[in-house]
Amino acid sequence: MASLLQTARFATTAAKLAQLPRGGVPEIAFVGRSNAGKSSAINALCQRRRLAFASKTPGRTQALNCFALGPERAPRPVAMIVDTPGYGFASAPLAVKRGWDQLAGRYLQLRQALYAVVLVLDVRRGLTDLDRALLRWMQPDVPILALLTKSDKLGRAQQRQALDAVEAELRAARLPNPVSLLAFSSTSGLGVEQARAWLEAIVAEAGAAVAEGEPAPEPETLADIDRVRPANPP
Repeated sequence: MASLLQTARFATTAAKLAQLPRGGVPEIAFVGRSNAGKSSAINALCQRRRLAFASKTPGRTQALNCFALGPERAPRPVAMIVDTPGYGFASAPLAVKRGWDQLAGRYLQLRQALYAVVLVLDVRRGLTDLDRALLRWMQPDVPILALLTKSDKLGRAQQRQALDAVEAELRAARLPNPVSLLAFSSTSGLGVEQARAWLEAIVAEAGAAVAEGEPAPEPETLADIDRVRPANPP
């Protein structure tokens, strides 16, 4: 059966929160530093080459790009993927950085339709100070999937070390959110199926709750950070 993510298509771009779609459709936001591989991750998960675009100039794209999931002829989407602007662009002027705070930061903090966040981290950088600052914007009941992208560039032992290091840092941050962690590569396909399954489970839970006119059930809080296991662990 085809993945729900394969139905992804461009819906709209919002330069202001007021321009975001209405109707309470569940949204999953992708966030990450510029050049962390966020656009490549979205494209790999949706099996589309150019669904999400990576700007050649980090920090240039300062808008929320929304992609609808579900049958095109349906009255409304099943869910939305929201691609947020990359952050951490050293050459961007102060006004642009403040604009990110006002748009993406407030979206993460205030958007009621937000049901999950995918945090994209370059495995070679790990969790940076900017990522930690980003996590402070997060609503406490929203589950997070941390993807360690470009993991194909490391050997298996190095991948495990990187996962251990990020897991320790996330635990030290004492986030109230349920957190899952996964080695990922849009090039080799490492972790793609596991990330897809995580996202589709979130959409299924949120969609069922929306259909019943109730808030989505709060995910069970994990005592420890969940390491999403690959199908064939090393």
